[in-house]
Amino acid sequence: MSKLNTQFKTLLTVLIVMCSFNTIVAQESKVVLAESKLEVFGTSNLHDWEIQAKAMSGQSTMSIEAADLKAIKSLDFSVEVEQLKSGKNGMDNNTFKALNSKTYKTINFKLVSVSKITKTTDGNFTVETQGDLSIAGVTKRINQTFSVKVLGKKAVYSGKTKIDMTIYGVKPPTALMGTIKTGKDVTIDFKVTYN
Repeated sequence: MSKLNTQFKTLLTVLIVMCSFNTIVAQESKVVLAESKLEVFGTSNLHDWEIQAKAMSGQSTMSIEAADLKAIKSLDFSVEVEQLKSGKNGMDNNTFKALNSKTYKTINFKLVSVSKITKTTDGNFTVETQGDLSIAGVTKRINQTFSVKVLGKKAVYSGKTKIDMTIYGVKPPTALMGTIKTGKDVTIDFKVTYN
């Protein structure tokens, strides 16, 4: 009888431990293009301009426990350079040329580490990260803060980042024989859904 009780207690302990582990879900997700948006904003000596990303992809692995974001184990994101569209062919072609799109077809971000996850409200988190951003064949380590909203199996990453394009060896595009000159800094505003 004592042996049976010991076996029962052991089995019960194993079940409790297994159930505890099952509450933390490692979730693998991909970018949902239809629910995502990325815009690039810049300046020139004539007027401000903007470009939208029409094609992007990426994957993420997160640990979620009862709608709480516990960890981001991996995150990557890519934008197709020749799917950056302003609605003006001349401007688009100048952008593709500046980014050397024939050789470097995508702009990529890859998570390196997460330094802090802060819960702001139920299902909403601020995540401080470091990652590698690759533009036109040049990769730089950047600090990037995301706002992350957990919606069931979805996670919506949003934020802004300012980039000096010359750090990546990108010469700011010009137009009309150099009379229109763009600024070297651009701001990327994004809201990307992973599911």
